Amino acid sequence: MEGIKVSIVNKDAFTVNADILGMKYATQAHGLDHHVIEALEAKGLHISKDLPVLGNFHFMESHEVVAAPHLLFIGTPPLQELNYKEIRAFGTQMMSAAKESNNAAKTLLLTIHGPGYGLDEVESFKSQLAGITEAIENNLYPESLEEIIFSELSLSRSGRLRENLYRIFSDGLIPKPNSRKIDTRKAVASLMESTGKISEEKKRVFVAMPFAEDFDDIFHYGIQGAVNNAGYLCERADLESFTGDIMSWVLQRIESAELVIADLSLANPNVYLEVGYAWGKGKKTVLIINDSNELKFDTRGQRCLPYKRIKDLERVLTNELKNLSRM
Repeated sequence: MEGIKVSIVNKDAFTVNADILGMKYATQAHGLDHHVIEALEAKGLHISKDLPVLGNFHFMESHEVVAAPHLLFIGTPPLQELNYKEIRAFGTQMMSAAKESNNAAKTLLLTIHGPGYGLDEVESFKSQLAGITEAIENNLYPESLEEIIFSELSLSRSGRLRENLYRIFSDGLIPKPNSRKIDTRKAVASLMESTGKISEEKKRVFVAMPFAEDFDDIFHYGIQGAVNNAGYLCERADLESFTGDIMSWVLQRIESAELVIADLSLANPNVYLEVGYAWGKGKKTVLIINDSNELKFDTRGQRCLPYKRIKDLERVLTNELKNLSRM
């Protein structure tokens, strides 16, 4: 086979069969690594002193807390500093560490990093994929590796990631360095040139909205598609993923955004604070709301786009972003 297969499965990483389960450790445990460490501690295995700092890794047996027999932790910056460039570097180091730890591994299990704490979903995936591809280009991967599996709990996200994978590599294979297929070589070059460090230079939209599960579909289906189709990265904050001062991260993303979209539904005070900060920084804002009767404070005199259904929101936002691009 001239390439390494990439699969995206809608499954819990705890249950997926693979030779190695690879995870980040961002100075603290978050998400999957948090749950794995908890499961190890429940068995009396305390590994806190072994967890890696930035640039290092820790490889160990899983002690059957997950289906994979081995665990690989990669030290990364804290979440607030784990941007697209760092995600790409993480992808490269994961492959290199897997080679050093278990060169006979045939399958490597990973999860996507970035969208869970607010980064653009597609750009995060492409950045991680670019890092993996870079490692393969430089022969920094287990020589027996046949497949890289991305485990994703969200059915809708796994579908979106799969679509983007096939847009990049039409056959779902990352070519090995000796591959002579012209189209796959072009795909590699395009991916390597367009993601990671250069992602930080792309125009971004920051979405201010309530931290509530009910708003996930509004973000993913009403906002994200319209923003990406207009040529922007689409970011938002996720309160549950952060420890420490989330507001400093939010304000920094607003400052670097080209535009702020704010959903004023439920009259959430944090959203109003973010809108006020955006105005103070001279940022363009697009205000949306599900019920205009909920408008508070000085926003009553501002233009606000009402929506009843998610599909309506996507259409209205698409038109609004087109109009703004002409200004």
